[in-house]
Amino acid sequence: MFSFARGVSSLTDPALSKTGTSDRSAVLATSGPVRVGLAGATGFAGQELVRLMARHPHAQIAAAMASSASSPTRKLPALDRIWDGTIVPFDLAALADASDVVFLSLPEDAAGEVAPALVDRGVRVIDLSGAFRLRDEAARLRWYPKTKPASVVPVYGLTERNREAIRDARFVTCPGCYPTAALLALTPLADAKLLVGEVVIDAKSGISGAGKTPSERTHFSECHGSVAAYGVLGHRHTPEIEQELDGRTVTFVPHLVPLDRGILETIYAKVPTGTKTRQLHDVMQAAWASAPFVRLRAETLPEIKHVAYSNFCDIGWRLDEPTGRLVMVSCLDNLVKGAAGQAVQNFNVMLGFDERAGLLA
Repeated sequence: MFSFARGVSSLTDPALSKTGTSDRSAVLATSGPVRVGLAGATGFAGQELVRLMARHPHAQIAAAMASSASSPTRKLPALDRIWDGTIVPFDLAALADASDVVFLSLPEDAAGEVAPALVDRGVRVIDLSGAFRLRDEAARLRWYPKTKPASVVPVYGLTERNREAIRDARFVTCPGCYPTAALLALTPLADAKLLVGEVVIDAKSGISGAGKTPSERTHFSECHGSVAAYGVLGHRHTPEIEQELDGRTVTFVPHLVPLDRGILETIYAKVPTGTKTRQLHDVMQAAWASAPFVRLRAETLPEIKHVAYSNFCDIGWRLDEPTGRLVMVSCLDNLVKGAAGQAVQNFNVMLGFDERAGLLA
């Protein structure tokens, strides 16, 4: 089977020389199951990746590793009879040798080192961490100071916006969960020049969004029966959202709510005087009519229960036409569309598969 894990010399494979680099995905996609490596497979998003890829019609989990070389070997009881493999300690060389494509669900500092090393070995990488999301070097140094520059510039993996670039990418950096919900709601309006001034995003997330490492903030007794704002005027998803909105000022305030999973963002914006509700509807429809995982609810505002355990992002809105005040509500599952599901969606695009493969029955 053709393998990107065999190093850069593999790019001279005769099949590729006939089809050209733009058809590289099709060559791999037709040569049997794609060997997939997973690093960080014991975290919340990592386990979602195992669950999704174990049932993917075109993939085979060739390696599933923990985040650390000192982690014990373990099973995932929740996935019994879905995937009966074993999570082994992290080993970069073994991961690269076993895999055509690697998903990284590692802490930012670790991903900042591992992703460039895998890319340099010729492996295609889909990174779920934030290590490479910010393109501005100064911003990246501020928010992700341990990230090492990669030899290949990563493609920002908001699938619905960047399909063409993702198709031929060797390295994809997946958006954060909060930015995914915000950008799917706002980018069509920004493109259509229908946003005026600052945007305010009031976001609520389930506790799993804080990761699996326990802390006082995520302790049951601290979270149960409570809602708390955090990262106020200092959350690293703010520069990511602003970057993808071409520098527009965003006030972003996230909150932890006592749910396992799910994100609901209430977004406040202004539109130009005279803008009609029908215009907003037409712009959103034009942007996402062919997007299989964006569901437009218009004035029927979505809820977290509508999207839990799915790869859908549901978006609704209400416009006060006389004042131009716009309120949007965007919902997704932070572990699926906000993490593992979006990564699988990018995998499908990279390899030339149906975008819905492994995500819809």
